Amino acid sequence: MMPSVAWLPHPLLSAVLVVVWLLLVNSVSIGHVLLGSLLGVLVPLFTHALWPGRPRIYRRGRLLRYGAMVMWDIVVANLEVAKWIVGPQDKLRPAFVEVPMDLTDEFAITVFTGTVSLTPGTVSAEVSSDRRTLLIHALNVADPDELVATIKRRYEAPLKEIFECSP
Repeated sequence: MMPSVAWLPHPLLSAVLVVVWLLLVNSVSIGHVLLGSLLGVLVPLFTHALWPGRPRIYRRGRLLRYGAMVMWDIVVANLEVAKWIVGPQDKLRPAFVEVPMDLTDEFAITVFTGTVSLTPGTVSAEVSSDRRTLLIHALNVADPDELVATIKRRYEAPLKEIFECSP
């Protein structure tokens, strides 16, 4: 992690904002570099109080493996959804399914819900107020119990190891 100073609370975000600004304006003129740098300093400075605490990551290697697995699942799910959409749509079985969650870390829950939404064919609809259940909508559900088991095994279990493992 890069060290932060009071006027630069999130240096990596600041650098990313500068680069994104320069890509958006498609120019590296001194004026745009200065404006991007100003935004890179001011946006994190003014939003610093809104940021949650840094998540504790217990297994960094598994985080990389998790990211690769999610990317693969996104590619595979895109192909499946494309097949469903060009095929007969009367065979689709959309459904809302409740997934009980064992995760307790707020950041892990956020990553979990985001992962479900990123995977084509499923979207996170609501997290219960007690943070114990995730309601998802799936485009094609043959067996709700199998869908729940797959989501818990592929996404929740690795996140539990990454973010909630005892040190």
